[in-house]
Amino acid sequence: DRGALFKVSANGHTMYLFGTMHVGVPGFYPLEPRIEQAVAGASTLALEIDTGRDPATMAKAVGQHGVNAPGVSLYDQMAPELRERLVKVLGRSGIDAGAVAGVKPWLVVMMLALSEYGAQGYRPDLAVDLHLARLARAKGVPVVELESVDSQLSMFSSMPHAEQLRFLEDVVAMIEQGKQAAEVRQVIEAWSGADKAGLDAIAQRIEEDQTVSGRFLRKVLLEERNLKMAGKLAQLLAQKNNSVAAVGVLHLVGKTSVPALLRARGMAVERVY
Repeated sequence: DRGALFKVSANGHTMYLFGTMHVGVPGFYPLEPRIEQAVAGASTLALEIDTGRDPATMAKAVGQHGVNAPGVSLYDQMAPELRERLVKVLGRSGIDAGAVAGVKPWLVVMMLALSEYGAQGYRPDLAVDLHLARLARAKGVPVVELESVDSQLSMFSSMPHAEQLRFLEDVVAMIEQGKQAAEVRQVIEAWSGADKAGLDAIAQRIEEDQTVSGRFLRKVLLEERNLKMAGKLAQLLAQKNNSVAAVGVLHLVGKTSVPALLRARGMAVERVY
Protein backbone atom coordinates (compact mmCIF):
# COMPACT_ATOMS: atom_id res chain seq x y z
CA ASP A 1 0.00 0.00 0.00
CA ARG A 2 1.17 3.51 -0.81
CA GLY A 3 -0.34 6.93 -0.17
CA ALA A 4 -3.97 6.94 0.90
CA LEU A 5 -6.98 5.35 -0.77
CA PHE A 6 -10.64 6.22 -0.18
CA LYS A 7 -13.86 4.83 -1.60
CA VAL A 8 -16.59 7.43 -2.10
CA SER A 9 -20.22 6.44 -2.77
CA ALA A 10 -23.40 8.38 -3.54
CA ASN A 11 -26.60 7.69 -5.48
CA GLY A 12 -25.45 4.25 -6.59
CA HIS A 13 -22.11 5.48 -7.97
CA THR A 14 -18.64 4.86 -6.55
CA MET A 15 -15.28 6.56 -6.96
CA TYR A 16 -11.83 5.64 -5.72
CA LEU A 17 -9.87 8.65 -4.44
CA PHE A 18 -6.11 8.07 -4.36
CA GLY A 19 -3.36 10.25 -2.88
CA THR A 20 -0.32 10.65 -5.11
CA MET A 21 3.19 12.09 -5.14
CA HIS A 22 4.22 14.46 -7.92
CA VAL A 23 7.66 12.82 -8.03
CA GLY A 24 8.75 9.21 -7.97
CA VAL A 25 11.39 6.51 -8.24
CA PRO A 26 11.27 3.21 -10.18
CA GLY A 27 10.71 1.33 -6.93
CA PHE A 28 7.28 2.92 -6.51
CA TYR A 29 5.93 0.72 -9.34
CA PRO A 30 3.85 -1.20 -9.89
CA LEU A 31 1.41 0.29 -7.40
CA GLU A 32 -0.63 -2.15 -5.34
CA PRO A 33 -3.18 -4.15 -7.36
CA ARG A 34 -6.35 -2.44 -6.15
CA ILE A 35 -5.40 0.98 -7.50
CA GLU A 36 -3.81 -0.38 -10.69
CA GLN A 37 -6.92 -2.47 -11.40
CA ALA A 38 -9.27 0.38 -10.48
CA VAL A 39 -7.57 2.71 -12.98
CA ALA A 40 -7.41 0.06 -15.70
CA GLY A 41 -11.17 -0.54 -15.40
CA ALA A 42 -12.26 3.02 -14.65
CA SER A 43 -14.87 4.99 -16.55
CA THR A 44 -12.71 8.12 -16.07
CA LEU A 45 -9.42 9.08 -14.43
CA ALA A 46 -9.43 12.59 -12.91
CA LEU A 47 -6.08 14.25 -12.12
CA GLU A 48 -5.21 17.69 -10.76
CA ILE A 49 -3.58 18.38 -14.11
CA ASP A 50 -2.48 16.03 -16.88
CA THR A 51 1.17 17.10 -17.05
CA GLY A 52 2.03 14.68 -19.83
CA ARG A 53 -0.59 15.97 -22.24
CA ASP A 54 0.86 19.27 -23.46
CA PRO A 55 4.36 20.38 -22.32
CA ALA A 56 4.05 23.54 -24.43
CA THR A 57 1.13 24.72 -22.28
CA MET A 58 3.23 24.25 -19.15
CA ALA A 59 6.13 26.22 -20.64
CA LYS A 60 3.81 29.04 -21.70
CA ALA A 61 2.21 29.27 -18.24
CA VAL A 62 5.62 29.34 -16.53
CA GLY A 63 6.68 32.16 -18.83
CA GLN A 64 3.50 34.10 -18.16
CA HIS A 65 3.40 33.69 -14.38
CA GLY A 66 6.98 33.06 -13.35
CA VAL A 67 9.19 35.41 -15.35
CA ASN A 68 9.94 39.04 -14.49
CA ALA A 69 9.52 41.88 -16.95
CA PRO A 70 12.62 42.50 -19.11
CA GLY A 71 15.37 44.21 -17.14
CA VAL A 72 13.92 43.30 -13.72
CA SER A 73 16.34 41.23 -11.63
CA LEU A 74 15.36 38.99 -8.75
CA TYR A 75 18.52 39.96 -6.88
CA ASP A 76 17.89 43.72 -7.10
CA GLN A 77 14.63 43.19 -5.18
CA MET A 78 16.12 41.66 -2.04
CA ALA A 79 18.42 42.71 0.77
CA PRO A 80 22.13 41.96 0.22
CA GLU A 81 22.16 39.50 3.15
CA LEU A 82 19.33 37.41 1.66
CA ARG A 83 20.91 37.60 -1.79
CA GLU A 84 24.17 36.17 -0.42
CA ARG A 85 22.35 33.36 1.41
CA LEU A 86 20.24 32.54 -1.64
CA VAL A 87 23.26 32.30 -3.93
CA LYS A 88 24.90 29.85 -1.51
CA VAL A 89 21.75 27.71 -1.28
CA LEU A 90 21.34 27.70 -5.06
CA GLY A 91 24.95 26.60 -5.46
CA ARG A 92 24.51 23.72 -3.03
CA SER A 93 21.35 22.73 -4.91
CA GLY A 94 23.14 22.68 -8.26
CA ILE A 95 21.13 25.62 -9.64
CA ASP A 96 22.93 28.34 -11.62
CA ALA A 97 22.37 31.56 -9.67
CA GLY A 98 22.62 33.61 -12.86
CA ALA A 99 19.94 31.55 -14.59
CA VAL A 100 17.28 32.51 -12.03
CA ALA A 101 17.93 36.26 -12.03
CA GLY A 102 15.01 36.86 -14.36
CA VAL A 103 12.36 34.83 -12.54
CA LYS A 104 9.95 35.62 -9.71
CA PRO A 105 10.65 34.54 -6.12
CA TRP A 106 7.87 31.90 -6.06
CA LEU A 107 9.42 30.09 -9.02
CA VAL A 108 12.79 29.95 -7.27
CA VAL A 109 10.95 28.36 -4.31
CA MET A 110 9.57 25.66 -6.62
CA MET A 111 12.98 25.06 -8.19
CA LEU A 112 14.56 24.66 -4.75
CA ALA A 113 11.78 22.28 -3.66
CA LEU A 114 12.27 20.08 -6.72
CA SER A 115 16.02 20.16 -6.12
CA GLU A 116 15.47 18.87 -2.56
CA TYR A 117 13.45 15.94 -3.91
CA GLY A 118 16.01 15.39 -6.66
CA ALA A 119 18.86 15.30 -4.15
CA GLN A 120 17.12 12.34 -2.51
CA GLY A 121 16.62 10.58 -5.84
CA TYR A 122 12.98 11.51 -6.61
CA ARG A 123 12.17 12.56 -10.18
CA PRO A 124 9.23 14.46 -11.73
CA ASP A 125 9.28 12.18 -14.79
CA LEU A 126 8.43 9.25 -12.49
CA ALA A 127 5.56 11.07 -10.77
CA VAL A 128 2.65 8.88 -9.65
CA ASP A 129 0.18 11.07 -11.56
CA LEU A 130 2.09 10.47 -14.80
CA HIS A 131 2.20 6.73 -14.14
CA LEU A 132 -1.57 6.60 -13.64
CA ALA A 133 -2.21 8.70 -16.76
CA ARG A 134 -0.07 6.34 -18.86
CA LEU A 135 -1.87 3.32 -17.42
CA ALA A 136 -5.27 4.88 -18.14
CA ARG A 137 -4.37 5.76 -21.73
CA ALA A 138 -3.03 2.25 -22.34
CA LYS A 139 -6.45 0.91 -21.32
CA GLY A 140 -8.44 3.52 -23.24
CA VAL A 141 -9.65 5.27 -20.09
CA PRO A 142 -10.44 8.99 -20.56
CA VAL A 143 -8.26 11.35 -18.49
CA VAL A 144 -9.76 14.65 -17.28
CA GLU A 145 -8.27 17.54 -15.35
CA LEU A 146 -9.67 19.05 -12.14
CA GLU A 147 -7.52 22.17 -12.58
CA SER A 148 -5.33 23.77 -15.24
CA VAL A 149 -1.65 24.64 -15.35
CA ASP A 150 -2.62 28.29 -15.68
CA SER A 151 -4.87 28.22 -12.60
CA GLN A 152 -2.20 26.45 -10.54
CA LEU A 153 0.60 28.87 -11.42
CA SER A 154 -1.61 31.94 -11.11
CA MET A 155 -2.04 31.08 -7.42
CA PHE A 156 1.66 31.68 -6.91
CA SER A 157 1.98 34.75 -9.10
CA SER A 158 -1.02 36.38 -7.39
CA MET A 159 0.87 36.40 -4.09
CA PRO A 160 2.06 39.99 -3.34
CA HIS A 161 5.71 40.46 -4.24
CA ALA A 162 6.75 41.21 -0.66
CA GLU A 163 5.15 37.96 0.48
CA GLN A 164 6.89 36.05 -2.31
CA LEU A 165 10.22 37.34 -0.99
CA ARG A 166 9.33 36.31 2.58
CA PHE A 167 8.23 32.92 1.21
CA LEU A 168 11.63 32.56 -0.46
CA GLU A 169 13.44 33.64 2.70
CA ASP A 170 11.50 31.05 4.74
CA VAL A 171 12.55 28.30 2.32
CA VAL A 172 16.19 29.44 2.27
CA ALA A 173 16.23 29.25 6.09
CA MET A 174 14.64 25.78 6.04
CA ILE A 175 17.27 24.53 3.59
CA GLU A 176 20.10 26.07 5.63
CA GLN A 177 18.80 24.33 8.77
CA GLY A 178 18.18 20.99 7.04
CA LYS A 179 14.44 21.20 7.71
CA GLN A 180 13.45 21.11 4.05
CA ALA A 181 15.29 17.85 3.44
CA ALA A 182 13.80 16.36 6.63
CA GLU A 183 10.25 17.32 5.59
CA VAL A 184 10.80 15.81 2.13
CA ARG A 185 11.84 12.53 3.77
CA GLN A 186 8.86 12.64 6.13
CA VAL A 187 6.35 13.08 3.28
CA ILE A 188 7.96 10.42 1.07
CA GLU A 189 8.23 7.89 3.89
CA ALA A 190 4.62 8.42 4.98
CA TRP A 191 3.38 8.08 1.39
CA SER A 192 5.57 5.07 0.62
CA GLY A 193 4.14 3.05 3.50
CA ALA A 194 0.57 4.38 3.48
CA ASP A 195 1.39 5.55 7.01
CA LYS A 196 -1.84 7.10 8.29
CA ALA A 197 -0.26 8.33 11.53
CA GLY A 198 2.64 9.84 9.59
CA LEU A 199 0.32 11.61 7.14
CA ASP A 200 -1.82 12.90 10.01
CA ALA A 201 1.32 14.25 11.71
CA ILE A 202 2.22 16.14 8.52
CA ALA A 203 -1.31 17.58 8.35
CA GLN A 204 -1.01 18.70 11.98
CA ARG A 205 2.34 20.37 11.31
CA ILE A 206 0.84 22.25 8.35
CA GLU A 207 -2.12 23.32 10.51
CA GLU A 208 0.22 24.81 13.13
CA ASP A 209 2.77 26.43 10.77
CA GLN A 210 2.47 30.23 11.00
CA THR A 211 5.32 31.15 8.64
CA VAL A 212 4.48 32.91 5.36
CA SER A 213 5.19 29.71 3.45
CA GLY A 214 3.15 27.63 5.92
CA ARG A 215 0.10 29.90 5.75
CA PHE A 216 0.25 29.97 1.95
CA LEU A 217 0.46 26.18 1.77
CA ARG A 218 -2.46 25.77 4.15
CA LYS A 219 -4.83 28.50 2.98
CA VAL A 220 -4.16 28.73 -0.76
CA LEU A 221 -2.52 25.51 -1.95
CA LEU A 222 -4.68 23.22 0.18
CA GLU A 223 -7.87 24.71 1.66
CA GLU A 224 -8.96 26.85 -1.31
CA ARG A 225 -8.16 24.14 -3.83
CA ASN A 226 -9.73 21.40 -1.73
CA LEU A 227 -13.08 23.22 -1.85
CA LYS A 228 -12.95 23.46 -5.64
CA MET A 229 -11.73 19.88 -6.06
CA ALA A 230 -14.48 18.52 -3.82
CA GLY A 231 -17.10 20.32 -5.91
CA LYS A 232 -15.74 18.94 -9.17
CA LEU A 233 -15.40 15.44 -7.76
CA ALA A 234 -19.00 15.56 -6.53
CA GLN A 235 -20.07 16.44 -10.08
CA LEU A 236 -17.96 13.62 -11.53
CA LEU A 237 -19.42 11.12 -9.08
CA ALA A 238 -22.94 12.20 -9.99
CA GLN A 239 -22.20 11.71 -13.70
CA LYS A 240 -19.94 8.64 -13.74
CA ASN A 241 -19.77 5.30 -11.95
CA ASN A 242 -16.48 3.47 -11.26
CA SER A 243 -14.31 6.57 -11.68
CA VAL A 244 -10.90 7.17 -10.12
CA ALA A 245 -9.55 10.52 -8.91
CA ALA A 246 -5.86 10.90 -8.08
CA VAL A 247 -4.58 14.07 -6.38
CA GLY A 248 -1.61 14.98 -4.21
CA VAL A 249 -1.79 13.07 -0.94
CA LEU A 250 -1.78 16.23 1.19
CA HIS A 251 -5.22 17.07 -0.24
CA LEU A 252 -6.56 13.92 1.44
CA VAL A 253 -5.46 14.55 5.04
CA GLY A 254 -6.39 17.08 7.69
CA LYS A 255 -9.55 18.81 8.89
CA THR A 256 -10.34 20.47 5.55
CA SER A 257 -9.32 17.57 3.31
CA VAL A 258 -11.21 16.55 0.19
CA PRO A 259 -12.60 13.39 1.87
CA ALA A 260 -13.85 15.50 4.81
CA LEU A 261 -15.54 17.93 2.42
CA LEU A 262 -17.18 15.10 0.44
CA ARG A 263 -18.38 13.52 3.68
CA ALA A 264 -19.87 16.89 4.69
CA ARG A 265 -21.84 16.84 1.42
CA GLY A 266 -23.55 13.66 2.59
CA MET A 267 -21.48 11.15 0.64
CA ALA A 268 -20.29 7.85 2.13
CA VAL A 269 -16.50 8.02 2.43
CA GLU A 270 -14.56 4.90 3.45
CA ARG A 271 -10.82 4.94 4.02
CA VAL A 272 -9.42 1.77 2.45
CA TYR A 273 -5.88 2.53 3.70
